[in-house]
Amino acid sequence: MHELAIAESVVAAVLERTEGRRVGAVRLRVGRLTAVVPDALTFCFELATAGTPLEGAVLEITEEPGRGHCRACDTHFELPDAILLCACGSADVEVLAGRDLTVASVEVG
Repeated sequence: MHELAIAESVVAAVLERTEGRRVGAVRLRVGRLTAVVPDALTFCFELATAGTPLEGAVLEITEEPGRGHCRACDTHFELPDAILLCACGSADVEVLAGRDLTVASVEVG
């Protein structure tokens, strides 16, 4: 379960920037191609925040769709999963979005 390592990294990054202040909410943007399970990440976030100024903070996750570009037919399209296949049948697909995991904002206080 890589969600625990991700949750621990998010908590460490937020703690570093909030300098010990209480945090009410952390908002993440998670690309659909990251293979992160939002419910598992939320559970792990609760574990990782125990005993820290983030304990009790709400984790809000916005899933961002994957996007790809087919080099064969020059089409841009949404990638619902990590199977890089264009409707034209080509697998010559460049991933444009969907692999990112970003802390979008933090609510302090």
